[in-house]
Amino acid sequence: MTRELKALLVHLLTATGAVFAMLAMLAAVDEKWSLMFLWLVVAFAVDGIDGPLARKYHVKKYAPQFDGVLMDLIIDYLTYVFIPAFALFESNLLPGWTGWVAIIVITFASAVYFADTRMKTLDNSFSGFPGCWNMLVLVLFAIEPNFWISLSLVAALALAMFLPLKFIHPVRTDRWRIVSLPMAFAWTFFAGWAAWVDFHPESWAHWGLVVTSVYLTLAGIAQQIIPERRKD
Repeated sequence: MTRELKALLVHLLTATGAVFAMLAMLAAVDEKWSLMFLWLVVAFAVDGIDGPLARKYHVKKYAPQFDGVLMDLIIDYLTYVFIPAFALFESNLLPGWTGWVAIIVITFASAVYFADTRMKTLDNSFSGFPGCWNMLVLVLFAIEPNFWISLSLVAALALAMFLPLKFIHPVRTDRWRIVSLPMAFAWTFFAGWAAWVDFHPESWAHWGLVVTSVYLTLAGIAQQIIPERRKD
């Protein structure tokens, strides 16, 4: 297999995320929330592996006719933002005006953030909350908190998109990656488990989701507070 073909196959793998997004959207329209999240988890897993593969097979050099970054952003907006926002609204987890506020804030703020050329930091983390609304909404479906808590979380994270707060990339941020990467794998496992059991309230997956979500959300901010040890 040539290098050009390997690089092309990585782009095609990324493009499958659009198919999973459509399958998730069809499930959402029918209010099959567990099935929707299962497809989103699959898309999340693809998004987690296509980046390392793209760097390994040097797609910019051997398949430059396709812009993998642009393709990834388009699919991410669908799977991370648009479909989860739709589910949050249609599920009535945020009733009445609160649902309208949430979907307007989520979609508008995320469109601006995704176009911001300053979203990445020098250590390959994200500057500001990276619009991972799929992760938040899945947790909200699992634990079903009071709608005021849900609305407050949406507002806080939307604001955090434009604050000088760091959020780790579990794969690309070197610092604490020995913990962050397993946490990301664990989150994916617990998310799939929670959706598979239709968010059963007694499922242990919910606790796993909460623990891993808290870590992935706060690890970057903790790194800003805790100075890194200098290597001699």
